[in-house]
Amino acid sequence: MEFSHTPVLLNEAVDGLDIRPSGIYVDGTAGGGGHSAEILKRLDTGKLISIDQDPDAIATVKQRFAHNENSIIIKGNFSEMKSLLAHRGIRQVDGVLLDIGVSSHQLDTAERGFSFHENAPLDMRMSQSGASAADLVNTLSQKELSRIIYTYGEEKFADSISRNIVKYREEKPIETTFELAEIIRNSVPERVRRAGHPARKTFQALRIEVNHELDVLEKGIKDAFDLLSVGGRLAVITFHSLEDRIVKQTMSEWYRGCTCPPDFPVCVCGNKPKAETVTRKPIVANSQELEENPRARSAKLRICKKINEKS
Repeated sequence: MEFSHTPVLLNEAVDGLDIRPSGIYVDGTAGGGGHSAEILKRLDTGKLISIDQDPDAIATVKQRFAHNENSIIIKGNFSEMKSLLAHRGIRQVDGVLLDIGVSSHQLDTAERGFSFHENAPLDMRMSQSGASAADLVNTLSQKELSRIIYTYGEEKFADSISRNIVKYREEKPIETTFELAEIIRNSVPERVRRAGHPARKTFQALRIEVNHELDVLEKGIKDAFDLLSVGGRLAVITFHSLEDRIVKQTMSEWYRGCTCPPDFPVCVCGNKPKAETVTRKPIVANSQELEENPRARSAKLRICKKINEKS
């Protein structure tokens, strides 16, 4: 099956990398290859390493860029970027792009189990390996399920939903997306059902937990920054507040210089900023992109430039 995905903030993200035709760049979340294709257009002798953990994505970009000598394709998670590149003798790059979150292909392919709009096995694994969402809802305690749904979904009815999940599974395992969606629907007040599909937040929370998305993001952006040469840029597109908060806070730490108490007359810590911001505020989709791709409505792009190898 072809891995179709509409790249979000395409020109803004690639422009933000300030591509040098002879540079080395990484698309850490290749997906259908939309961002990768735009980067490759701007290279002559340079190289682009496209990474993805999804076998469907890898098959697609291998076919798409099969005859492009500037393209290197690697199956793996972007949080393993340093070791994946080191194995190929690459220890510094000029730019890294990360488009975080679930792809259009993953959402629209019913059998992948990401969507509550289609009935399918309850899966949600981006890598198509490891524990699935069904494994989680059928084995975790009510307390742990509630924590995941509240923390990662910001769902205020997490306790009610988790209680009903545990109650339901006592009769039979929860196996499909529709089964879980119906449990969620019956766990929230009528007014909440009228405001939009009540399963959205819980499905988001389970997807994040299944794929360890926030842990992967935190490690991945730090390793990506370490790989950058001085002057290199890191561009990150996020799709919900938990992701954006991690990116914003991490980049803010790189922007900081002296950490001495304010009453010290002179700096004794010697810390200097490691990066400078390229985007004072996050870049969001314009009205034309939102009309063409409604899934871009929550996207935020942050870009920083490495200015110092060590703090």
